[in-house]
Amino acid sequence: MGFKLVILWTDVVLWLMLGGLAAYIVHVRRDPSLRATWSKVFASGPAMASCVVLLAMLALTLVDSVHFRRALASQPGASAAYDTRTESLLDVMLSKLVQGREKSYSAPLATHGFVKETVPPKAGEPPRLDEHGVPLPPPRAYPRLKHGGAGLSDPEAEHLQDLVLRLLTGAACGAAVALALRRLMRRRLEPEVPQAWHAAWLAAAMLLVLVSCTVALSWGQGYHVLGTDRTGNDVLYQALKSVRTAFVIGSLATIATLPLALAFGIAAGYFKGWVDDVIQYFYTVLSSVPNILLIAACVLMVQVFLDKHPELFETGLERADLKIFLLCVILGVTGWAGLCRLLRAETLKLRELEYVQAAVAFGAGPWRIMRRHILPNVMHLVLITTVLEFSSLILYEAVLSYVGVGVDPSMNSFGGMINQARVEMSRDPIVWWSFAAAFVFMVGIVLAANLFADAVRDAFDPRARVARPVKMARAVAPR
Repeated sequence: MGFKLVILWTDVVLWLMLGGLAAYIVHVRRDPSLRATWSKVFASGPAMASCVVLLAMLALTLVDSVHFRRALASQPGASAAYDTRTESLLDVMLSKLVQGREKSYSAPLATHGFVKETVPPKAGEPPRLDEHGVPLPPPRAYPRLKHGGAGLSDPEAEHLQDLVLRLLTGAACGAAVALALRRLMRRRLEPEVPQAWHAAWLAAAMLLVLVSCTVALSWGQGYHVLGTDRTGNDVLYQALKSVRTAFVIGSLATIATLPLALAFGIAAGYFKGWVDDVIQYFYTVLSSVPNILLIAACVLMVQVFLDKHPELFETGLERADLKIFLLCVILGVTGWAGLCRLLRAETLKLRELEYVQAAVAFGAGPWRIMRRHILPNVMHLVLITTVLEFSSLILYEAVLSYVGVGVDPSMNSFGGMINQARVEMSRDPIVWWSFAAAFVFMVGIVLAANLFADAVRDAFDPRARVARPVKMARAVAPR
C-alpha cells in the first residue's frame, strides 16, 4: 500500500530545531569553556533524571511528527487517491488504541462500560412480568466492552488474575531491560560510575517498567489502561498525542520570542538615547495590555482567516497545524518583553567594559561590536530564560485551550482534555480519569523541565546559586 508524505509547518520547525540542537552539541564539544559549564549541569542527579524524561518525551514528539496519508484502492490506470485522514508514525505504533474504540465511557482497566444501558430482550424470550402480571421495563446493566478484556470468557472470575499476570510480565520485561542497561552503563563508565548517572539510570528504569507494564496491559486483547472518554476513544492515546502539542507550544513559542528580544534588547542597551526610549516605550505599552486579551484577539483574527480560506488545506489536520503554528508565533510576538529587559540591562553593563571600549577605539562599527562582543556574552541569559519559559508556556497552552482560544479542538492537547473534564467532573458518578491523565502527564513534563532549568541556571549563572552552609566538624578534646 502506497502513501503520500504530508509535511506540516510544525513538523518542519521541529526537525529544524533538532538539527540546530545537534549543531549546538557539536559546538559545545569543541568549546572547552562551554563543555566545562555543561558538565556541571549533567553532574546533577535531578538534572540527569529530568533529562531522561525530556528525551523520552522528545522522542515521542519526533515519532509523532512524521505524517502521511494512505493510498486508497483505485482502478488500474486511474490517478492515485489518498485517504482524507492524516496519520503519523505514532498512530501506526498505537493502532491498537486507535482501533479499540468503545461506545462511551469506561473506567481504567475495566471490562464493562461505565454507564448502564437497557438490555433488549432476546429473540423469542417472553416478556418479564411482575406478580400481578404487569409487564416490567427492560432490565438495565453495564454493557460488556468490545475491546477491554475481550479475551476473558468470564470477566468476573478471570479479571483480577489476568491483570496480575500482565503486570508481572510487564514489570519483569522492563526490569530485565533496565538491568541490561545498568550493566552496559557500568562497562562503559568504569572504573567508577558518577552519582548523576545512577539517577539517570533510576529514571530510565522507572520509565522502562512503566512503559512495559502499559504495553503488557494493552497488548492483544488487553484493556484501556486509562479508560475511554465520552465517545469511546482511548484516553491514553489522547494523552500521548498531547505530548507533541505541549512540546510544539513550549519550544516554538520560546524560539519565536528570541529575534525581537535579542534585536531590541541589545540595540536599546548599546545605543541608549532615543533608541532606548523608543524601545522601552514600545515594550512598556505591550506589557500594559492584558496578555490573555491580546492573544485572544490575535487568535480570533487567525480563526476568521482560516474559516474564510478553506481551499488552502487538503485535510483538517493541516488547518489545525497552521493554527497552532500561528499561535506559537503570537505567543512569541507578545511575550518577548521580559527577555528584552534582561538583555537591555546586561548590554548597558557590557558596553562600558574595557574590551568593548577598545573595539570602539580601534574603529569597529556598532553592528560588528554587538555581533562579536555583546551577543556572545548575553547568550547565557537567553539560554536560562529559554529553558525556564518552556514549562511556563506548556501551562499557558492549557489555560488558553481551557478558555477556548488555544489549539484547534480537533487536535489533542492537555488543555482540551482538561476542558472536557470540566463537564465530566460534574457528573454523578464522576468521570475522573481524563483529568487525572492530563494532570499526571503535565506534572511529569513540567517538573522535569523545571528541574533541568534549575541546573542550567546554577551552571550558567553562579550568582543565582543558593549558598548552603557547610557544617564544620567540631574537635572533641580528649578527656
